[in-house]
Amino acid sequence: MWMLSASVPGAGRDAQTPRMDFNVKKLASGAGVFFSRAVQFTEEKLGQAEKTELDAHFENLLSRADSTKNWTEKILRQTEVLLQPNPSARIEEFLYEKLDRKIPSRITNGELLGQYMIEAASEFGPGTPYGSTLIKVGEAQRRLGAADRDFIQSSMINFLTPLRNFLEGDWKTISKERRLLENRRLDLDACKSRLKKAKAAEAKAATTPDFQETRPRNYVLSASASALWSDEVTKAEQELRLAQTGFDHQAEITRLLLEGISSTHTNHLRCLHEFVEAQATYYAQCYQYTLDLQKLLDRLPSAFVGNSDKPAPPTGSSPSTATIPVVPSFAGPCNPTPSSVGFTEVSPPSSGTRKARVLYDYDAADSSELDLLADELITVYSLPGMDSDWLMGEKGSKKGKVPVTYLELLN
Repeated sequence: MWMLSASVPGAGRDAQTPRMDFNVKKLASGAGVFFSRAVQFTEEKLGQAEKTELDAHFENLLSRADSTKNWTEKILRQTEVLLQPNPSARIEEFLYEKLDRKIPSRITNGELLGQYMIEAASEFGPGTPYGSTLIKVGEAQRRLGAADRDFIQSSMINFLTPLRNFLEGDWKTISKERRLLENRRLDLDACKSRLKKAKAAEAKAATTPDFQETRPRNYVLSASASALWSDEVTKAEQELRLAQTGFDHQAEITRLLLEGISSTHTNHLRCLHEFVEAQATYYAQCYQYTLDLQKLLDRLPSAFVGNSDKPAPPTGSSPSTATIPVVPSFAGPCNPTPSSVGFTEVSPPSSGTRKARVLYDYDAADSSELDLLADELITVYSLPGMDSDWLMGEKGSKKGKVPVTYLELLN
């Protein structure tokens, strides 16, 4: 027998291989608790069992916590869309975050646009009006893109991260404790139901038995059943006390966590202020960059549609005719730098004067120019040797050069 057992493959391995600790009683107990909770939950849904209700304050805390969680999720998701409108980029960042890897630096749209403009200027010729303007605008776009990057990083750190920490940290803890509280509540109500049934059975068994001699067995059975149900009632009362203690303890833990939602609101309020400050800083930078760019473009020589292929007449040249050029309307102000025109006192020609309405305010750069206010009417005319982008203007006793693009020429 010994030799037979020794020849069996795998014999004697118990000494080297650890055995799995499989506790059947523990498994059966867990299954019993799960079944008891499932029965209690089903009976409550069918209206066949009573349910322990939480107090109004506790219910308000639960409702407030749920609202905080739901709106925090919505604000978080929409802020992510605001900061990164590209869904593919958001998915990529999400994957990097879940894999606990550093998100690679990504060029912003403004920086990419600026890069394209500068590269185009190098091909068209940085010395041309278009090329030089592309360089200036491209540099401004790159600064705008850098400001956008700073705003995104600041918002991610100071606003999105605290919201995400709440959802992935505090809220998960609250949810876990709420599930435990619900289980304790189901256990408590199941104990109440068992005690109620045991008392009803005890009362039924304790009814007055039949003492007639012809039925002595009924008395014996009735007395035995009454004693058994009395023991069952005692056991159910003990289980109920333990279940009530567990429920009260878990309710207190959950209540403290739910009351901490007020601290969460305070923290999110601070983060919201920081987000608004970062946003205000970002938009102020964007405004300043675009304003500086606009002023810079106003001082750059430009070629416009209709005269881009025709060079400006040199100083002192006298064209055969002196007429007011027809200039197409533009979407916004554009202030070209006038070529130098030597004049001291000039008089308007006998013919060729026209009325013009001022489209935008214009501040004269020097004494040879005329200040303009939007919507006012002035008299304009052209002089020999003037750049085609400029006209002489008069209003009252004042006269000076005015940019054509600031005017709407009337009949």
